[in-house]
This record gives sequence, C-alpha cells and structure tokens, in this order.
Amino acid sequence: MYLVWIGVILLLMKWLEVEPVSSLSWWWILLPLALALAWFEVFEKMFGRDKQTVEHIEYEEKRRKRVEATFFDPKKANSGAKSAKH
Repeated sequence: MYLVWIGVILLLMKWLEVEPVSSLSWWWILLPLALALAWFEVFEKMFGRDKQTVEHIEYEEKRRKRVEATFFDPKKANSGAKSAKH
C-alpha cells in the first residue's frame, strides 16, 4: 500500500510541477504504481496472502457466530417467543 501512496504523491508532484519531481521522467513517476500492481497481482498470490486474508475473515465470522450462540440475550429470545404466540 505504501507504493500506491508514493506513486500518488509523485503523480501529484509531477502534475503540480514541483521542481525535483517535475524534471524526472514519467517512467520514474509510474514505477511505484507498477511495482504495487505487480505486488498485488503476482507476489501476493504466489505467497498465498490473499487466501490467508479470506481464511481470516471466515475464521472471524465463525468465531462471531460461536460467541453469539454462547452468550445470547435472553430478553430477545423471550420477546420473540411471546410475539409469535400473539
């Protein structure tokens, strides 16, 4: 993510013609964005980071359901049963 922010800052500095950056070639300005693209599309998948994120989200969802099943609110359970009878 740092590469994306660096790329955006360099783009803004080039567009606003800030002197040290305005004299640089566009290749140098776009290099951090290209590296970020390579990281998110190639290396992250090679190392399995995208799968780890999905597994972590699934684990958190299972944990939340388990906690809700263990520590439910009895008032909500009773009010639901009463309203079903009427």
